[in-house]
Amino acid sequence: MTNRDEQASDDEHSGAPVDFDRLDVIADRCRTDDRFKDIDRQPAFAPDRIVLTYDPGFYPESVDTARLEIVWYENGDFSVHYHEETIEGSFDHRWDRHPSEHNARDHIHPGPDAPTPGTDASDPNDWRDVFSLVLEEIEERQRAFWTDT
Repeated sequence: MTNRDEQASDDEHSGAPVDFDRLDVIADRCRTDDRFKDIDRQPAFAPDRIVLTYDPGFYPESVDTARLEIVWYENGDFSVHYHEETIEGSFDHRWDRHPSEHNARDHIHPGPDAPTPGTDASDPNDWRDVFSLVLEEIEERQRAFWTDT
């Protein structure tokens, strides 16, 4: 289901165990959030993460689907991958904190194609602040669909 290339997948690993308790907390908090139409815990294609599928009402018809894939590690490392499928192709943007040979520990692989290397960043320590930051950036992208036309 994911369109990431092999390098991106290999590049997301922290080396620490996956924090499934944290992923459960995130999934539980998002269950009542109207932004998401579906929450998939440990899907077969990505058993180390949760996948939040956005409600299509936040997007114009040119966007077929949009989702957020989240993996969190017990040492606080993470990878949050935003993916859209559109009539013109796809859009990928990823926020990462993990050891890296190409960037600082905190870095972003910006859209539209989440290149490696990405851009060094400085993310908050608390997972809730990181998640809020991610959701705000996605909201800005969603708003732009409606204001740029």
